[in-house]
Amino acid sequence: MRARRAQLGARNEVLTAKTGRNLPAAIGVGVGLGGAVLVSLIFQPAFFMIVAGALIASLCFELTSALRFAGRDVPRLPSVLAGLAIVPAAFYGGASGQWLALLAGVAVISLWRLIELARPSHRKPASVVLRDIGAGAFVQIYCAFLGSFMVLLAAQPNGANWTLSALIIVIAVDTGAYATGLNFGKHPMAPRISPKKTWEGFAGSVAASLIAAVLTSWLLLDMPWYFGFLLGGLIIATATIGDLSESLIKRDLGIKDISTWLPGHGGFLDRLDSTLPSAVVAYALYLIFV
Repeated sequence: MRARRAQLGARNEVLTAKTGRNLPAAIGVGVGLGGAVLVSLIFQPAFFMIVAGALIASLCFELTSALRFAGRDVPRLPSVLAGLAIVPAAFYGGASGQWLALLAGVAVISLWRLIELARPSHRKPASVVLRDIGAGAFVQIYCAFLGSFMVLLAAQPNGANWTLSALIIVIAVDTGAYATGLNFGKHPMAPRISPKKTWEGFAGSVAASLIAAVLTSWLLLDMPWYFGFLLGGLIIATATIGDLSESLIKRDLGIKDISTWLPGHGGFLDRLDSTLPSAVVAYALYLIFV
């Protein structure tokens, strides 16, 4: 038994060194997150609003903390509260509620920062003030606004199935890239931005996501199977862009992971970076074809 455990431990160390992840922990966290989202969508889309609110608030907290670590003083509390507020605004108020919540959130965060800087001991040059306000707006656009498109989608008729399909395809992109890159990856895709990503992994993500998209289009969306090529192709693009964009953000901030909240993954943003832009595409396709 001890020998077997030692073998498994050694194998896990090799995988961790090769991929930068603790594989068993990553699988456990992924199953837990996926299960929470799945249960909320199946039983009542309104429950998904609670899960989405918790996730978006976590994203805002993580990115705000990372920005503060890098010297951008973005207020944490109003950033998290604004991220929470956009979820019910989008679910019950639609796109207009989403936009109003975004603008109000950015205004509150900016005002909060200006009030902080009004104290004589906290005064900064105008360039620093504008940088901090811009960083606060970026958190809301990147985390709260993009994330709320999944909430908009879930609130539509048959929106739960569309949301579930989009998430399945994004998971297929990540899983296909990870499995193929782990076993066959040799040619770096963007070595300066994300050294572990390879063209072989990208090819695996294309194959896995197109299969997932064809199946979900047929089984969940009541769409022709070939619609999956459009849905899958667009999500491949947005998921890859989202992944590389977050890697670029981390590189700019000088950090490896956004946070350490999720064993084997880093933070929630490290796990959901592909989902954020993909949510916009899924919602747009719903509006066009349904």
